[in-house]
Amino acid sequence: MSEVSEQDWELWRDYFRGGRELVAALDKRLQGDAGISHPEYLLMLSLWEAAEHSLRTGELAEELSWEKSRVSHQVARMEARGLVERRECETDARGVWVVLTADGSRLLLRATRDHTDAIRAWFFDLMSDDEKRVLGAVAQRMRENLGTVCASVPLRRRRSQATPPKVCA
Repeated sequence: MSEVSEQDWELWRDYFRGGRELVAALDKRLQGDAGISHPEYLLMLSLWEAAEHSLRTGELAEELSWEKSRVSHQVARMEARGLVERRECETDARGVWVVLTADGSRLLLRATRDHTDAIRAWFFDLMSDDEKRVLGAVAQRMRENLGTVCASVPLRRRRSQATPPKVCA
């Protein structure tokens, strides 16, 4: 087993805890501002960015790095609130499309401005341009090393032609 220096452990703890605290703060702010959770926001954003604002359940699971069962439960809750709807796939009887509704689109767009402001204040504004470049390079290498689905597909290629909100998390 290779040794990890105390400095490296401290860096890891700060990074990991900072990330968790940032997501918790974003979730709290989204709930207060728009009445939605961070996972709901991410799911709606994924649909917004997709062609025709719809994805198959498996694609949504890959996009969000969630288990299909988690997607299914989340979609059921959001469908009950009128934010998304399920549609049968005409070419695959077992397939289901998840589609962002007009109400979901309006809520997403309303929430995005404040969410973007929070991300800017709590993340981007804390870094110099050089730090942003380094962090971006490290994040990309991490994703490539882990072999995540999103790492192999550039974000710009996955997006629909519609102008999406200017936020990615």
